[in-house]
Amino acid sequence: MNTAVRRHAMAWVALTLVLALHVADEAAHDFLGFYNPFVMMLRDVLLIQWLPTYEFGEWLAGLIMAVVLLLIASRAAFRGARWIQWASLPYGVIMLLNGCAHIGGSLYWQRMVPGVWSAPLLVIAGAWLLIKAAAALRA
Repeated sequence: MNTAVRRHAMAWVALTLVLALHVADEAAHDFLGFYNPFVMMLRDVLLIQWLPTYEFGEWLAGLIMAVVLLLIASRAAFRGARWIQWASLPYGVIMLLNGCAHIGGSLYWQRMVPGVWSAPLLVIAGAWLLIKAAAALRA
């Protein structure tokens, strides 16, 4: 396995573990108590009806399943599969933006929104995955 592939795979696993930490951070700090009312306000004010609200159990189960599937997909990253290198680009961007949204939301509302403690790690790990995915795609 070449160095670029191994580093990309390590970045994939790192971001996925940070995502698991982020889910725990959100769950421990009542993320849905913030998210669901915010979505309801957006539905009322901006008429954005497609945004979902969640119950705690289904939300947590869905995120745990996503983390498990992402960890299973890391096998493909260690094998150097091109599809996972390409999949790393939207995955890294989404996680980087998620972290920025938590940080930006905390600055905007001048309070710590749920998930902000782990958000800087999402930004760093998301950026790292993007950099390593680009290097693996060039290799």
